[in-house]
Parts: sequence; C-alpha cells; structure tokens
Amino acid sequence: MLPQEESLAILAEFLRVHYCERVNGISIDTIVELGRVVLQANTFVYGNKFYRQIIGGAMGSAFTLTLPNIFMWKWERQTILPKLGFHEIYGRYIDNVFFKSNESEDKVKELLEAANNFHPNIKLEYHIGKSIPFLDVVVKNNNGILASSVYHKPSTQPTVVSFLSDHPRHVFRNVIHTALTRAVRYSSSFEVFNNERRAIRLMFLYN
Repeated sequence: MLPQEESLAILAEFLRVHYCERVNGISIDTIVELGRVVLQANTFVYGNKFYRQIIGGAMGSAFTLTLPNIFMWKWERQTILPKLGFHEIYGRYIDNVFFKSNESEDKVKELLEAANNFHPNIKLEYHIGKSIPFLDVVVKNNNGILASSVYHKPSTQPTVVSFLSDHPRHVFRNVIHTALTRAVRYSSSFEVFNNERRAIRLMFLYN
C-alpha cells in the first residue's frame, strides 16, 4: 500500500522532472490537490462507525493504477538504475522488474537487498538465474547469448474458450491471432517459434 502524501510528493517531482509544469492547462499544485481528493475521499460506514482510507487508494481507480507506477519510478531511480551499467538491459512493468547484469551473484544479491530495504512499503521477491520468466516471456542466457520464448505458467491449463460455446465468432479469431502474434514477438529464433506454433496447434486440437 502506498503512503498517500509521499506518493503525491513523488507525483509532483515526476511532473517537474519531465517538464510538465502544466498538463492541459492545469498546474502541478492543482493536480496534486486533485490527487489528494482521489486518495483521501474514500469513506464508508460499517457497524455504525465511519471509516476513511488513510493509506493507498481505491481499487480500480485510473489514478491509483497510475500512481504506483510513478512511485516505482522514484524507487528505481534511487536503487537499481544507478548501479547498472549503461550497457545492461533493464525493464519494469509497475512492480515487476527484470534486469541483466554481468556482476557476480553475490553483488547482484547485495544490490537487491539494498533495494529491498530502501522503503518499508516495497518488499521484493527476487529470482536470479540463467532462465527467468518476466510477465509472459522467458529470457534465457545461452552462453552469453540472450534468447526468449513464451512463458507458460505450470498451473495454466492448455485450453481456451470452447469452440462449441455461443461466443461471437470474432472471439475465436482473436484468440488464434493473439496466440500467434505473441509467439512471433517473443520467439528469438525460428525454431523456438515453430515449437510454440506446434503447442498452439495442439492446444486448439485439444480444445
């Protein structure tokens, strides 16, 4: 859960760093005040008692989906990014982080532990190895050459919406198109793509 006032201060810093003194004619101070309303005007009554949210924000709000991303922007600038060489690969999606390093495993662990202790509200669970899943892609280090493929969670069943269901036909076209597009984008070689294509074909046959 994000601390409200600290998050709003980071929002103001983010806008200034990116030269957004005014957004659609609205000043940074006004944006911060509007953000404060979104975060702090969440109340409810339960058991004849009045409650107000004092940390984090309402689930599903577009603002509270964006704010954690900006909060993590501040975190990564002060923890991970200064320690990585300019030639290293780094990626982040909200609070999911991936990076490549040529440092020893002990050095990487030291970096991650320092990042883990940077803020009480950010606690990392990290994995180090030559094959790491990041979101829905697997990145592998094959003797210094990076390779990628589609990541399939072990718990995921190889099925999609039944072709016998009453869904509109475009739903099934989209399922096939999305699966093949993902295979093309994530496969680092033609062989990997062919393996994924066969897996997709088998999945549809089983379906």
